[in-house]
Formats: sequence, structure tokens, C-alpha cells
Amino acid sequence: MSETIAGVRVPDSAMAREATELVREAASPLLFDHSRRVFLWGALRGREQGLRFDPELLYVGAMFHDLGLTERFRRTDQRFEIDGADEARRFLHAHGVTGEEADRVWTAIALHTTPEIPLHMAPEIALVTRGVELDVLGIGYRAVSEEERAAVVEAHPRPDFKDRILAAFTEGIKDRPETTFGNVKADVLAHYVPGFVRGDFVEVIKDSPWPE
Repeated sequence: MSETIAGVRVPDSAMAREATELVREAASPLLFDHSRRVFLWGALRGREQGLRFDPELLYVGAMFHDLGLTERFRRTDQRFEIDGADEARRFLHAHGVTGEEADRVWTAIALHTTPEIPLHMAPEIALVTRGVELDVLGIGYRAVSEEERAAVVEAHPRPDFKDRILAAFTEGIKDRPETTFGNVKADVLAHYVPGFVRGDFVEVIKDSPWPE
């Protein structure tokens, strides 16, 4: 039976139900609730902006976007965003969703920590980022109504969310610090991992093998 939260119908197809259970099993309650809120915020922002989007693709993108932080799906040789993006594409392919649609979800997840660029792409890509930005950074907080915010948080509470999500970020990326070069997660390691030294783009250029 489909569920409606803050006026948003949560997808209830077999694929969506399987995505829900996969994330529920692999992720902590913190990341599960966060991922569900990302879908809801994204859908609400899409409605507010008059965007036409595929709810199932948005749902898979939102639900899988932080799988790379989980013990089951994280690797140490690439950015955590790509971990989740790769798993989402495998999942979609297994359910017969291929080609551009699967690539759209991959891109939505891979770019969700890259400011601005996703907002100029397909609605599903933009709305995963909109949902993440609202839940983590508060960007667009007043673009949804107080009643909508209350309904979403009632369904998926966020106790001590700021500190707990930062701890989840740290745990998920601390063993691959080089993958934070040039993206926002370097700030997390700079705050929480003693001895972390962020990469310097200028030094990369100056130390390259080119003579001048």
C-alpha cells in the first residue's frame, strides 16, 4: 500500500520496495531516514519549481546516494559518491532500467556533493542535490512550508542529525582521504581526523612532471 508524506506519494512498485529494503538493511537508521527525507525534499522542491520528474528514478537516486558510506558498499579506491552511483546502476539494470535512465540516476548520485552543476541538469539529477542540500545544509529550508517540514520530520525524525551525519561522513571516508581532493568532504576530514592534510590544487600543478 502506497504511503503519502507531506502530500508526496512514496513510490510503491516492486523495484521501489526492494530499494527501500536494501537501504534499510545496509544503512544505519540515521542514513535510512536521511535518504528518505532527501527523496521527500527533492519531490517537494520539484513540485514547487514545476518540474516534471520520474518519482521512481528520484527515489532510487535519493535512497542510494549515501550507500558508499555503509560498510557493505563502501570501497577505499574511489569517492563514496561513486560507490553509491555504481550500486544504483547495477540495481536498476537488474530491474530492467538501462540506458539513459540508469545513467541519469548514476549522475544524480555521483554529483550530489558537487555544488551548482547538478542544478542545471535533468530534474532527477537536480532534485537529488536539492534534497541533500535541504536536509544537510538547510538550503531551500523555506522553499517548503512549515507544515510540510513537520510532516516529513515526523515520518523520518532527525535527532542530533548535524553531529551524527558528520560522524557518518567521517567514518565513511576517513580510510580514503585522497578521494576528498577538490570536494566538500575534505572539510569533514579537516575537522575530525587528526593529521589530515588536504590536497592543494596549486601544488599539484607546480609539482606536475611538466618542466614549465
